[in-house]
Amino acid sequence: MIIVDKPYVSDFLIQTLQNHPVEVIDLPNARELLHRNGINFISLKEATEKLTKNPETPLFTISENSIGLIEKHFGFTHFPDRIDAVKNKARFRKLTAVLNPGFFFREINLDEFDLLNPFELPQPFIIKPVTGFFSLGVYKVTNPANWPDIKNKILSEMAIVENTYPPEVLSTKRFIIEQCIDGDEYTTDAYFDAEGKPIILGMMHHVFASAEDMSDRLYLTSRKVISENYGRFYDFFVKAGKLLDLKNFLIHAEVRVNEKGEILPIEINPLRFGGWCTSAELTHYAFGFNPYLAVENQLKPDWEQILKTCSDDIFSIIILNNSTGVDARDIKSFYYDKLLARLHRPLEIRKVDARKFHIYGFIYAQTRQDNFSELEHLLKNDLREFVER
Repeated sequence: MIIVDKPYVSDFLIQTLQNHPVEVIDLPNARELLHRNGINFISLKEATEKLTKNPETPLFTISENSIGLIEKHFGFTHFPDRIDAVKNKARFRKLTAVLNPGFFFREINLDEFDLLNPFELPQPFIIKPVTGFFSLGVYKVTNPANWPDIKNKILSEMAIVENTYPPEVLSTKRFIIEQCIDGDEYTTDAYFDAEGKPIILGMMHHVFASAEDMSDRLYLTSRKVISENYGRFYDFFVKAGKLLDLKNFLIHAEVRVNEKGEILPIEINPLRFGGWCTSAELTHYAFGFNPYLAVENQLKPDWEQILKTCSDDIFSIIILNNSTGVDARDIKSFYYDKLLARLHRPLEIRKVDARKFHIYGFIYAQTRQDNFSELEHLLKNDLREFVER
């Protein structure tokens, strides 16, 4: 079963639900977003009865906006506790401490920021909402003397976004401070089956513009990304799944791999792929299978065969976050066509109302290995050349 909720549903997911008998829980937001024929809706009552008979019935969503609904209506299942175990960053750190012994973290409320002495913390450190989304409110403090400026940026950012997402998705009042984890960052979509074995459904390399950059501008996947990391990531998720008691559970995980090859978890997001229907569909573009159906039907991709036949190209998601330094409300238009012209093979453009969601959209692109410079240019671009004030 799937819960379809705001803010967004993609055309690819709609087509998947029209062409396959995936059960969609009939809720007002789902009806509004899936205004098409051929959707296999089931009532909330029917969904509750199915989960009552079999609490391990597979359930996933496309948005963490659904977390409150799951807690309200399906509180008798394992889902609420497992959601909290991964979504609450402080509890997650405690449960997975054995994976990263001695790792420093500390919870702090927004109204305690003025009392914080950054010189007493390990350097550098990361500060972020205790429940978060899209790197909103996430900052790296490399010099404690910069804390006053970063504090003010967080306060300003939280004031802008506090009504955009529910508190289950983004906490604007409670934060966690963590020691910085060095290394290359990756995201992984994985489904834990009824026995708790992880089934890897996709993987992306999160590329940053600099050591200080914490933005969500560029994610990419390729044959190389999967082949170099599949084995060690599988072993890591076997360990993490046991610690978190994950069964019949979809996750979107973020980890870093340090210079020793150690895998260090950043966070795990429950019951979904990457937000805004992103990572599942990048996997479809790159490797040709449908991750939504893999979860619904508990299918295990044959990665050995997939990697033999897939393209050598890089497949990427470019997130057009507002890095212009200009309030989105003061920007008249965004020149999407001008930006697309910078890419050799754009696959899809999704335009987003930046005044409401603080991003201008998403671009899917296919790039030759020897043409990475086109992605690097957009990674480091503040996007000012593409906006009109």
